[in-house]
Amino acid sequence: MKKIIKKILTFLSVYYAYMLEYRAELILWVLAGALPIILMGVWIQAAQGGQFGLTPVDFARYFITVFFVRQLTVVWVIWDFEKEVIEGKLSFRLLQPIDPVWHHVAGHLSERVARIPFILLLIFLFFILYPQAIWWPNLGQFLLFGLAVILAFVLRFIIQYTFGLFAFWTERASALETFWLLFYLFLSGLIAPLEVFPETVRTIVMFTPFPYLINFPVSLLVGLPVDVARGFLSLVGWILLFLGANRLLWRAGLKRYSGMGA
Repeated sequence: MKKIIKKILTFLSVYYAYMLEYRAELILWVLAGALPIILMGVWIQAAQGGQFGLTPVDFARYFITVFFVRQLTVVWVIWDFEKEVIEGKLSFRLLQPIDPVWHHVAGHLSERVARIPFILLLIFLFFILYPQAIWWPNLGQFLLFGLAVILAFVLRFIIQYTFGLFAFWTERASALETFWLLFYLFLSGLIAPLEVFPETVRTIVMFTPFPYLINFPVSLLVGLPVDVARGFLSLVGWILLFLGANRLLWRAGLKRYSGMGA
């Protein structure tokens, strides 16, 4: 067990050192994910009319938390994997005694650690400029939020990695992610809290994986009404579903990849 832990820490430290070489890019990546902060201003202004059931402060807390969750769950594995397959670089990874996916996992986790200081700085500046939005969630909210964010990242990663496996059959597997992103933006709670959606639409959306990627963990932290048990069961269920599809596509794709001789 000690040897395994040592290998994991070494693996992560290598990718962390690699990510630190791109500190300037990290700042730009963090700023590129500032859409929720822009939308916050729009919804705060709209909430002045009092037609949404949420106050301007509620919207401020919601969207700053969306920004935080989005930064922690951002995934890009589909573009890296697509490039590896198309350029034949996957062959070198297959020769190693470890599933190639762990390279991507280590890269994502290391990047997350390197990104956090910039995220916290922006959140700190936000609360200085808008102190009315400061609130103190209790320990239970923090723990549930942390678990929900971890599961949301796992689900987001597995979904995108599963789409990436279609690179074995097409050179533009990333097109699937682009199509998926349209639904993700509108149905995950990134553009607007699900509380402002019509009841019928909200009911239908809850049967998809989208709201559990952002709206669910955000609601846990800011205290919006949410079915905790259903949320966690849905996250686990979707993870298992996509994981099963992922393994099937991986086995089928490897046969095709070998046949291509890439």
